[in-house]
Amino acid sequence: MNKKMLKIIKKYLLIILFSYVYAMGISLFLAPNSLAPGGISGLAIIISYYTGISNGLLYAIINIPIIILGIYKLGMKFLIPTIITVILTSTFVDSLSIFPALTSNYILAALSGGFLVATGLSMILKCGSTSGGSDIIVRLLKLKFPHIETGKLFLIIDSIIVICSAIAFKNVEIALFSSIAMITSSIVMDKILYGTDGAKLVLIISESERDIASALLSDIDTGVTYINGSGAYTLSDKKIIMCVIRKHSLPKIQRIVRDTDSNAFMIVTSASEVLGNGYKSHFQERL
Repeated sequence: MNKKMLKIIKKYLLIILFSYVYAMGISLFLAPNSLAPGGISGLAIIISYYTGISNGLLYAIINIPIIILGIYKLGMKFLIPTIITVILTSTFVDSLSIFPALTSNYILAALSGGFLVATGLSMILKCGSTSGGSDIIVRLLKLKFPHIETGKLFLIIDSIIVICSAIAFKNVEIALFSSIAMITSSIVMDKILYGTDGAKLVLIISESERDIASALLSDIDTGVTYINGSGAYTLSDKKIIMCVIRKHSLPKIQRIVRDTDSNAFMIVTSASEVLGNGYKSHFQERL
């Protein structure tokens, strides 16, 4: 079996697994407590409350026109994995609905459900699929607003659904608990999708730049770049050290700089996304 086939099998096994995780959040925590945290699943929960139609079936029905729109705007490449994901999710949601809620505590249900939904959805996106609905809408919005993080776009859409749930259920308190699930989902999604890409950009100005650079190369095993600079007051040329590091390496660098030149000037800033060797590939699809 070639590598390409193994990669495809792994992809769909992960889609099955995380579609189930997504469905657990809906059927075992959110839906039985009438918490509609947003998205198509939240809309399905609201409609199901009034019609009695199962959440899974409604989820599939609502997704049909959205998938058609996605095909028109995004092309056919995502069609098969998305349809499979929607079918799996709908099936899992209805099959798990025979079990009672794992908790009737609204806070626990909101936090647990929001976490599971976000984990499942984030990993489905990482597999190159979508669960339909809001995922497709968010991907369309990302084409127009690529600078806005995925979790924040979901937050905007989900907020609209939560407001609708407050009106539909005539219960502001339930809507507030739904908001907790929604915010939890947004935070977890951004952490899963972007957290590992987070890094620190460090700039160091020192008279001992060679010693510091040597220590960084040997002790931290990170790339170091010299930037040519000139002091405005002294008019003397300087070599500024620039490096990008993982967050956990920052204390080591601070110790190296302190021990080598306590008078060094050090600037540390966050790099929300890093592309290149050792980090995310330039060719990886932006989520």
